[in-house]
Amino acid sequence: MRNFSKYLLLMVLAAVLYSCKEKKVSLAVNDETVNSSDFLEFFPPISLPYQVTDTILKRKEPESAVINGKLFSRFVPDSIITRLFGKEQHPHFYAIGKIAVPDAEKYVFVKATANNRRALYVLCFNKKDHFAAARTILYSDNEPGVTGQATMDSKYTLTVQHQRKGSDGQPLYHKDAYIYNSDVGFLLILTESNEVKNKVPPLYNPIDTLPRKHKFSGDYSQDKRNVVTIRDGRDPSRFLFFIHFEKEEGTCKGELKGEAKFVSPGVARYRAYSDPCAIEFTFIPEGVSLKEQGGCGVHRDIKCFFEGYFERRKAPSKAPSKAKSDHKNH
Repeated sequence: MRNFSKYLLLMVLAAVLYSCKEKKVSLAVNDETVNSSDFLEFFPPISLPYQVTDTILKRKEPESAVINGKLFSRFVPDSIITRLFGKEQHPHFYAIGKIAVPDAEKYVFVKATANNRRALYVLCFNKKDHFAAARTILYSDNEPGVTGQATMDSKYTLTVQHQRKGSDGQPLYHKDAYIYNSDVGFLLILTESNEVKNKVPPLYNPIDTLPRKHKFSGDYSQDKRNVVTIRDGRDPSRFLFFIHFEKEEGTCKGELKGEAKFVSPGVARYRAYSDPCAIEFTFIPEGVSLKEQGGCGVHRDIKCFFEGYFERRKAPSKAPSKAKSDHKNH
């Protein structure tokens, strides 16, 4: 009888321990004890094939799916979110689901909302549960009449498709298919569309009007769609930059804004704590060369890198002041 009681007690303790182990941690608060494995375990499993439409962006998510913003940023670089939401907005995050590849990477789907802007992301974590790549797959900023859907099939191919009606009522679509690649992130492997190419949108330079007193501050370019803008930093050892490039007839694009620091005369590097991307700038009086040194896949498309030589352009001439003009006239 005594042995049976001991056996029964051990069974109860084992059941309690198992129950505690299986219970998911909450991500609603910034619990510093939560690690990346706990973070991934929080997401409910999803069966393949998985398809989701942009109606999910309007859906109200349960409180049990909430992810604390500060906790989220411990496992996912801030740049992933600020590219769409900016630095001023602080989105709410919700866990949608997880797809795990046996003995390999994991994909988690996260919804982010802030004011009227909403987006669905797929995040990829490697075998060691470390962040590896991300892609926005659905977002609320579509033009009126445009709908979207995303699918991950049994081979872990991610397909994103948008549809709309043309001016003649004809259904138009644009479809991109991606696979995860450990070197470049989400690799574009297929593009299909029956749309007529739209006019090229104007290029917005967010730092164009900032001071340019440093000897390397200025505008560098290969053409109108491949530009590097350098502006003064907080001290002479740093500078602000904006890079935009379009290669392969505009099918491969990249864009990045940040702060770089000089590491030797004429050589500077960009490397941010929250961003795996790293770029080296080499200046000469006539221009600047870029060389990508780290994983910048979240800032660009496939097989096109932040690299190449950009020629320095002359600064725009300043119109003479009225006082000087009047003086010359006298």
